[in-house]
Amino acid sequence: MRTCGGDAGGGSMRNRSLGLTLLAVTALVVSACSNTGGGAASASAPAAANPCAGATAHSGGTHSFPTDKTKWKIGVSTDVGTVNDKNFNEYTFNGAKAGATALGAAEPPVVVPKDASELAKNIQGFVDQNFDIIVTAGFNNGQATNCAAHANPDIWFIGVDQGPPCVTPDGLPDSAFKCAGDAKTLLPKYVAISYQEDQPGYLAGMVAATMSKSGSIGAIGGITLCGPCVRYIQGFQLGAQKVNPNIKLFVSWVTTSDFTKAFNDPVTGKNFGAQFITTNKVDVLFQVAGKTGNGILDAACDAGIYGIGVDVDQALSYPNASKCTVTSAEKKLSLSVSTDIANIVAGTQKGGDDHWDAKRDGIGYSPFHDLESKVPATLKQQLDDALAQMKAGTLKTCPDKCGDISTLPK
Repeated sequence: MRTCGGDAGGGSMRNRSLGLTLLAVTALVVSACSNTGGGAASASAPAAANPCAGATAHSGGTHSFPTDKTKWKIGVSTDVGTVNDKNFNEYTFNGAKAGATALGAAEPPVVVPKDASELAKNIQGFVDQNFDIIVTAGFNNGQATNCAAHANPDIWFIGVDQGPPCVTPDGLPDSAFKCAGDAKTLLPKYVAISYQEDQPGYLAGMVAATMSKSGSIGAIGGITLCGPCVRYIQGFQLGAQKVNPNIKLFVSWVTTSDFTKAFNDPVTGKNFGAQFITTNKVDVLFQVAGKTGNGILDAACDAGIYGIGVDVDQALSYPNASKCTVTSAEKKLSLSVSTDIANIVAGTQKGGDDHWDAKRDGIGYSPFHDLESKVPATLKQQLDDALAQMKAGTLKTCPDKCGDISTLPK
C-alpha cells in the first residue's frame, strides 16, 4: 500500500485527498443551498440530495463491446477551457487519439464545457450515444464521471486526475467523506487515473533551488481546492530543500473558488505573477495553474527570471515562454490515457485507482532545451539519481501530511 508518509512519498492518503476535495466543493454548495437563513430546524430533516440524480443509464439493455477493435467508440469530455490549451485538456485528448489510432479506430470526438454546469451533460451525451470508452479530463470532472459510471457499470470510463474515487457503500460520491465503498468493486469499469504529483514537483524543486541565485523561489497554484496542485508544491518544497536547506519558498494561490480564473485565464495569471514576483523578489517561479499559468510564465520571462511549467513540457506546449522555461514538472498524461485504452480493449484493465508514478514512467521532468547550457552538469546527475530513487521507492517526496495545504508557506 502506498502511504503518504512512506518512503515513496504520496500514497493512499495523498490520493484520497483528491476525492475529499471534489466532495468538499459539492458539500459546500449543498450546505449553502440548504440554509434558509434562520429558524428552528425541521423536526424531520429532508433526505440528502442524490448527487447523481441527473445521471441516467444508456438505452438498449446491457452494453456490448465490438469484437472488432477498430469499431470501438471512444469519446473525450474535457475540463472547462479549450481542447487546444497546450496543456491538460489537449494532452488528455492526444492520449485518447493515440489510443484510438493504435486500435485502428475512428478519432475520438471531443466536447468542451462552457462552464462547470455542463460537465455532467457532456458525459451523459456520450452515454446516450452508447460509446464504449468515455475519457474525462481533470479532477473537476470527478463527480460527474463517478455518477455516470454508477449509472452505467457496463461502459468504460477513464477519469484523468480522479483517483481514487471516494464513494459510499452504494458507489455514489461520498459527501460525508467516509469513503467506505470499494470503488474497484462498485464501479468496475471506472478507471480513475491518479499521479504522484509530489515526485515531478520534487524534481522541479531541485532545479529551482540550483538555478536560484537569490535563494528565494516561488510557486503559484491555481486554486486552494486542488489537491494535485498542493502535492506538486509540497514536492517542490522538499526537492528545493534537498538542494539548499536554507532556500526561501513563497507560495500563493490565484483564487480560492473560481475554477475558470484558476486554470483558464492567462491574463489574470500574468498580472498575478507579475505582482507576486515584485512582492517576493523570487528568481525562479513554478506555475501550477494550467492555462492561467501560461500568463504566470509570461510574467517570469518579462521579469527576467526562470519559470517552471507543469503537467507537460511547456517549453514546447507554450513556446511564447520557452526562453525562460527551464523545465516542467510532467505527468505523462497522453501515455496513461493511451495505455489504459489499450488495456481495456485487451481485457486486462481493472477499475478503481490507476496510479501513475516514477515506477511506471508516469512522471518526470522535461528537457532544458534552449537553457541546457545554463544547467550545471551536477544538477543533471542529481536529477537522474533522484528519479532512480523514486523508481526504487526509496526517496520521500511528500511530507507526512501529503495533500494538506497547511504544510505549505502562507
